[in-house]
Amino acid sequence: MPKWEAGIGVSTLRIPDYRGSDEAQTYVLPFPYFIYRGDKLKVDRDGVRGELFNTDRARLEISLGATVPVNSSKNAARTGMPNLDASIEIGPSFEYTLARSDDRRMKLDFRLPVRTGFTFGSSPFGRNIGLVATPGLNLDVKDVMGMPGWNLGVVGGLLYGSARNHAYYYGVEQQYASANRPAYTARGGYGGTQLIMALSKRFDSVWVGAFARADALSGAVFEDSPLVRSKSYVTAGVGVAWIFKESR
Repeated sequence: MPKWEAGIGVSTLRIPDYRGSDEAQTYVLPFPYFIYRGDKLKVDRDGVRGELFNTDRARLEISLGATVPVNSSKNAARTGMPNLDASIEIGPSFEYTLARSDDRRMKLDFRLPVRTGFTFGSSPFGRNIGLVATPGLNLDVKDVMGMPGWNLGVVGGLLYGSARNHAYYYGVEQQYASANRPAYTARGGYGGTQLIMALSKRFDSVWVGAFARADALSGAVFEDSPLVRSKSYVTAGVGVAWIFKESR
């Protein structure tokens, strides 16, 4: 297996403007395809992970996440409110292997990422939008259902956010309140559940992948926000990448 692989791809995905929005956008985006299998730094379908320590079952890594920007003038619930900037989330992720097959083709992990979010776009230094934590289970299956090369990943868990994080997405300050959108102060705490399934395969110099994500916001501490218009939905996307270079 090569230590690194490089290429370029294109993806199509349809995702809501934000969790709880009843409006979604379709994106056709190019993306860099890069895999790096270093001893301490790994870049793969699970994201960018800087390994802080690793035992046979327990790992502590640095993980990343991101959100897309939202133009409030194009979202009915947020009309007249400030735009939501794109953001990046970074923080440690503790992972513990609960079970795995003898041939290591199937593995079940408990994961606990805790990240701090920062926006970029509205100011040169960004803005701290608080903490998010997503404890859950991750199942990885290689050669799923006897199909060589097809890899399945299933991630499910709970979402939590700080008051600052929820306020950024779901709070309504008095100056932006209206008859149909009362002022709202968001609290920190439980933010719903999420289930993600991804399937991928490498064909010589071509990689293909697809994902589907189901979100449920029932019981979330912000579910009564006037900006929450949908409490459950499914999003999906597909991607193809051409790999033109790899290490020996």
